[in-house]
Amino acid sequence: MAIAGIVQPVLIQIDDSLRLRKFDGSYAFALRWYQDPALVYLVDGKKEPYTKEKLTRMYTFLANAGELYFIEILENGGYRPIGDVTFWQNDLPIVIGEPAYRGRGIGRRVVAALVERGRQLGYSQLYVQEIYAYNTGSQKCFESVGFRPYEQTEKGARYVLDLT
Repeated sequence: MAIAGIVQPVLIQIDDSLRLRKFDGSYAFALRWYQDPALVYLVDGKKEPYTKEKLTRMYTFLANAGELYFIEILENGGYRPIGDVTFWQNDLPIVIGEPAYRGRGIGRRVVAALVERGRQLGYSQLYVQEIYAYNTGSQKCFESVGFRPYEQTEKGARYVLDLT
């Protein structure tokens, strides 16, 4: 249980074609996402592709820190993963791993659903630890649901959303 005292839902249905599925330990398919230097640059500020070991460390950390989900889209009668997101009060890291689904508002819909989860859990604020200054897509995504920068970092800014 990543958030003490809270049971993580197995599924969060966002709409008819988009859902979040609880991380189940199977993630070999995601390695391809994290070998895209452009995506890794947006996530880590470096262009060095992930190894299987690094991906394992990342998912282990995220699953222990909060509620780790795969973002899944309905296609041809079944759901398939296109990205991942982790929810906890102090951060909301999100990745749309499949390039064809970037820039289509999916991230905004996912973040909005997790903001609602934060409200249901009684949180007064949610945070994003850092969005790099050059990651305008993430900035727009989080700002579109009400997050605002509150502190500058070396490479970008920290964001907060007041839920009260």
